[in-house]
Amino acid sequence: MKVIDTKNAVGHVLCHDITRIVPGEFKGVAFKKGHIIKEEDIPELLKLGKDHLYVWEKSEGTLHENEAAIRIKDHVAGEGLTFGEIKEGKIDFFAAEDGIVSIDVDELLKANSIGEIIISTIHNNTPVKKGEKIAGTRIISLVIDEKKIERLEEICKKNIISVKKIYPKKTAVITTGSEVFYGRIQDKFGPVIKSKVGEYNCEVVSHVFCPDDKEVIKSEIEKALNSDAELVICTGGMSVDPDDMTPTSIKEVGGELVTYGAPVLPGAMLLVAYKDNKTILGLPGCVMYAKRTVFDLVLPRVLADEKLTFEDIAKYGHGGLCLNCEICHFPHCSFGK
Repeated sequence: MKVIDTKNAVGHVLCHDITRIVPGEFKGVAFKKGHIIKEEDIPELLKLGKDHLYVWEKSEGTLHENEAAIRIKDHVAGEGLTFGEIKEGKIDFFAAEDGIVSIDVDELLKANSIGEIIISTIHNNTPVKKGEKIAGTRIISLVIDEKKIERLEEICKKNIISVKKIYPKKTAVITTGSEVFYGRIQDKFGPVIKSKVGEYNCEVVSHVFCPDDKEVIKSEIEKALNSDAELVICTGGMSVDPDDMTPTSIKEVGGELVTYGAPVLPGAMLLVAYKDNKTILGLPGCVMYAKRTVFDLVLPRVLADEKLTFEDIAKYGHGGLCLNCEICHFPHCSFGK
């Protein structure tokens, strides 16, 4: 720090807060530590009795908090983001459009392990709406050794925070089960699926019903794959009962099976497969009645054109228990995180 005449302080950085007191009305910070003094600030500072100020004396190899935050942001920010105005050395990151948050968690840990640098985010794979805050960054002190920022730029990958765009997909729904096909019970799956994919502006282009007949189910899956549908959703027939033919039918049409089962409750009997660059999902019965299930976790990732792996699904075990809260706050809760 150095002491400077206030009248000569334009462009300098305050090293401490300056308080304004109006008896009986107000007491608070008029100018915050780190504020860069402007011409119009001088009369106000003089009114506050500040003829001299402590300001930061810039030296070679050190960065002010604002400069440091900009360098951090420029390195870690990827696509799909907008940024708030820098305030007190902090920059907030926002979603530029509806999408799903993508955080390289390992690289984030590297960055936050350097010391004096902080990057704080919401959870990876959280669906977000345009304008939602997803991250923020700053340094701990008013200034930082530039070598620490250079270290970040050297050891951490670029673009570790981004928002992947959601692409609405034409959806084919295949409901299996003789009880529905023969009209013994009313279909409850269709309206739920239509509502869930509708949250992401997807259109259900076909919805067919099949008895518990493997050849019929296979035929309908193949028709869906040969249509203009981009996503095929099979409902019903996902348990281990002898009449449940959906998983076998998906395998026999040549689907590349990623998983039949997920460490998620509700939603353990999820099936994920791919064929001809199209995703096939087999949904368990819980999707009909539970507010949020494994379907809510995988659907936005599928719509963001991720090709899910077995490891992706296995990772859901940590956070994969829905607490079925009376008031549901998904996706801003622990489920799937």
